[in-house]
Amino acid sequence: MNADYPTTQDLAAKIADQIAFNADGLVPAIAQQDDGSGRGGEVLMMAWMNRDAVIETLTTGRVCYYSRSRGKLWRKGESSGQVQTLKDFRWDCDQDTVLALVDQKGVACHTGRRNCFFNAVRDGEIEQIAEPEIDPDKLYG
Repeated sequence: MNADYPTTQDLAAKIADQIAFNADGLVPAIAQQDDGSGRGGEVLMMAWMNRDAVIETLTTGRVCYYSRSRGKLWRKGESSGQVQTLKDFRWDCDQDTVLALVDQKGVACHTGRRNCFFNAVRDGEIEQIAEPEIDPDKLYG
């Protein structure tokens, strides 16, 4: 993989222009652990990005999302220290979903788990298939 991040402001704006943001100005963003193969690895989380988050992510190399509950940009790890460093940035054929291949420092989920996808069906029952790796109170004080 030959990705160049961070990138220039001009290129970041050109990329943002190609993304089909929804009526709220947002696009779903999937974060996937970069395993070094260029094909990705573990799916860590899904969050939302607006145009400013896309541009900041591309120009800084640190993944930034838009927090709908806070109504502002959310730089992954700003309060927990669990930072995502951008390795590659992609968008799908419909241009309405983005994929960030990242190097995740620590856990990705606010529950203290490695990823946000820990609920599953096992033997006809709902089961949590991963335990927290760190107490959320230690992440966020």
